[in-house]
Amino acid sequence: MNVRFVTTKGDLITAQAVQGARLLEVAQAAGMPLEGTCEGQMACSTCHVIVSPDWFEKLSPASADEEDMLDLAAGVTRTSRLACQIELSGELDGLTVKIPTIARDMQFG
Repeated sequence: MNVRFVTTKGDLITAQAVQGARLLEVAQAAGMPLEGTCEGQMACSTCHVIVSPDWFEKLSPASADEEDMLDLAAGVTRTSRLACQIELSGELDGLTVKIPTIARDMQFG
């Protein structure tokens, strides 16, 4: 399956993913600047992405804990989610997400 990332410069990067993978893992493998400091434990907001409105309603709803973490992220929008909380399924083939302008990733400075 494919996942599409829109970079902060507006470039479109398509990455291959397997069903069941977390979006954070796919993003990191594709070189996206998402740190994921807590390694998917939902204890930070460093994997914040903005889901394309066309895809947002296809995702499972965010939990209250995820919503709380999103309150800490910079540049949050109505379609913001934590990439660590998005498990990819066949219905999400072609999912498009935007990397926020302000992304925190200590690995890339």
